[in-house]
Amino acid sequence: MTASVQPTLDGNVPAAAPSIARRKIDDYDAWVTEVRPTFEEIARTGQPFLCWKVAKDNDLPDPPDRDHDWGRFAATLHREGLIRTDGFGLTRDKSAVRRWKGTAAARREAAA
Repeated sequence: MTASVQPTLDGNVPAAAPSIARRKIDDYDAWVTEVRPTFEEIARTGQPFLCWKVAKDNDLPDPPDRDHDWGRFAATLHREGLIRTDGFGLTRDKSAVRRWKGTAAARREAAA
């Protein structure tokens, strides 16, 4: 089923709302290559962040599997010692998600 635009009472047809669909990359490794520099930069600041907010603010593409790849990516950064947990934050629909913060090692890299 496709959505149609309802004409106004005077007969004019309003412009369609802009699409909010985001760009998607179908290869996980290519996606990581594109988004990783942004997250490394955020980690070097030492400021707490939410992955979805960073992605939205920086217009980053969606991964191949949105439900799992964001967590997989964050876990990789965590294992590498670039980020650590910093409590929880909320998504737009008020679901709880993990909040991250750059580690001291990530901040030292920024200073070097």
